[in-house]
Amino acid sequence: MAKFATNEIRNVCLIGHSGSGKTSTIESMLFKAKATDRLGRICDGNTVSDYDQEEIKRGISIGLSVVNLEWQGCKINLIDCPGFLGFAGEVASALRVADAALINIDAKSGMEVGTEIGWYNALKAGIPRAFFINKCDDPDADFDKVFNELREEFGNALCPVFIPIKEPNGTMMVDLKTMKCFRYLPNGERQEEEMTPSRLAIAEKYQEIFMEACAQTNEEMLEKFFEGERFSEEECANALHEGMITGSIVPVWCGSSESMRGIYSILSSISQSFPRHTAKKVEKDINGNDVAIEREGECRLFVFKTISDPFVGRFSFFKVMNGELKKDMTLKNVSTGASEKFSKIYTICGKKQTEVDSLACGDIGVIAKLTNTNTCDTLCEKSDTEYAKIDFPEANMTMAIKTDGRDEDKVANAIAKVLDEDKTVKYENFVETGELLLKGIGDVHLDTVVCKLKNRYGVNISLVEPKIAYRETIKKKISVEGKHKKQSGGAGQYGHVKITFSHSDENEGLTFTTSVVGGEVPKNYFPAVEKGLSDAMESGVLLGYPMVNLAADLTGGSYHDVDSNELSFKLAARLAYKELINAQPTLLEPIGTLKVSVPESMVGDVMGDLNKRRGRVMGMEPDAHRPKYSVVEAEVPKSEMTDYVISLRAMTQGRGNFTFHFVRYEEVPAQIAAKVKPRDLDR
Repeated sequence: MAKFATNEIRNVCLIGHSGSGKTSTIESMLFKAKATDRLGRICDGNTVSDYDQEEIKRGISIGLSVVNLEWQGCKINLIDCPGFLGFAGEVASALRVADAALINIDAKSGMEVGTEIGWYNALKAGIPRAFFINKCDDPDADFDKVFNELREEFGNALCPVFIPIKEPNGTMMVDLKTMKCFRYLPNGERQEEEMTPSRLAIAEKYQEIFMEACAQTNEEMLEKFFEGERFSEEECANALHEGMITGSIVPVWCGSSESMRGIYSILSSISQSFPRHTAKKVEKDINGNDVAIEREGECRLFVFKTISDPFVGRFSFFKVMNGELKKDMTLKNVSTGASEKFSKIYTICGKKQTEVDSLACGDIGVIAKLTNTNTCDTLCEKSDTEYAKIDFPEANMTMAIKTDGRDEDKVANAIAKVLDEDKTVKYENFVETGELLLKGIGDVHLDTVVCKLKNRYGVNISLVEPKIAYRETIKKKISVEGKHKKQSGGAGQYGHVKITFSHSDENEGLTFTTSVVGGEVPKNYFPAVEKGLSDAMESGVLLGYPMVNLAADLTGGSYHDVDSNELSFKLAARLAYKELINAQPTLLEPIGTLKVSVPESMVGDVMGDLNKRRGRVMGMEPDAHRPKYSVVEAEVPKSEMTDYVISLRAMTQGRGNFTFHFVRYEEVPAQIAAKVKPRDLDR
């Protein structure tokens, strides 16, 4: 492969709703640029970017993949992102290193949930946006309707560049930069057609929007626009470039990845108008400060993705954020302090790697077997600059892992490799319930993790609903006594305590005090009594859940000069503890704070659902990050949140998202407590 300078490199990620044709669009681009010799299809399982066996089996992208091609003297790195909402972490990784986002839309379906989410994710990442309205040759496609929907939702910055004109004998395509009309042949090639009066009438309506948008980018073009002069193709390309950088222009192309319509136009526009890495001039460091981008400065890399291959090992995907990376360089990992040698560096196209000697500032590459480097790490030649890490979405769905018993030793090692690859997956050994918990973004996301563990590492697990870590406490003050007395021929055992128990708000555990008078219980046995109670509190008297907020005052008792010892008083304390069954023991459940962001029109449905989940709505405010969205804050029992990811997705068609964090324990209503099963202590 030829060597490319920074100003010849474009990094574009394709995002959008699942099924909008992102993978097919990339496949068409590769074929058009002669980077592949055949047009792969998802249904045939032979596309370049969806090469993982799980992707082929499911027919969807589940992880980001990087491909590259050459077009008009530029190297274009394309990042294919999953459209399914459960793989939002992959999109976050791609947006962190992309210099522009191309949002795919199905011309028949129009604007979907993934369109909105893609737009706001790119906006949050601070990168320019563009649209590709795909499948425009579908008989039910309506470009006018989709374009107007987009402008209504995202504003008048949306600017048409390449439009369709439907005619009885097929769909023509018009390039508004040149006002040329094209017919597409079955092999994907295009031939220029005459711009008839009827075609011109349709094209001019959109050209007016296009020219006005271009004119806003500089004074000279604005003057030409008012004088009625036409812009040259070069002026239009430069105007699109400036407009994308400032955000005043969001270009819109249409086409069809299946029939290759519009692919030539969009590739040309990417090479001519899409911004390069240096266009933003600065990157953010981990503290939010600006770090200048220097093409000739020290080499600095950012690792945005790690893949764990069971046979080859780890592959680290990185972007050259500053300077130039050369073969055999040794860089310091600022995040871990380790040194890593780049003896072999590669560019990547799907699963095909091509070894190169160097990569310019802004380029994307991959290296194998960096043992001390992980996703989000920064590597530098000499400085301690650390770039801002990827803002991954929270894993809000938790399931318990169930193994067949034979794979338990392998589970932790295999999951560690999955965690290395997917930073949205979380793994926890939850001591209170004795369960291994797996957390993900949704049910499909967790299902793919289970399949990866089985297919890659031979680990068989299933997922079940996790247990709730209930607690117990008492509501009534009670004075009791416990006496342990045992005589078995030799030395006997004797311990006798009188204890007053009550509820304590001061300490979650045991609050132990003594008010013994007259030496009824010697002081040296006080710690044994306290230890006996602490041990007993691990299992409550109601259903066996841990006892909390317990105050115990040792008021008296008796002892034997020969038979009393620490063990006897521990056992006496445990006997006294059992009497708490008469102190109105009650069950407590974990309560969390829920913050759910949903469209304003769906707030009523969400609140109604929260009421069914025993939630208490605490307030509502506009979402600072998304217009026409509100954030509902509520307190909800954790036991009611098990399936909330799925329910919220169904309720809001995937538009809603939430965070949930534990805050405290509260008493379980009697009708709910009656259904709670006793704690399984045989773990």
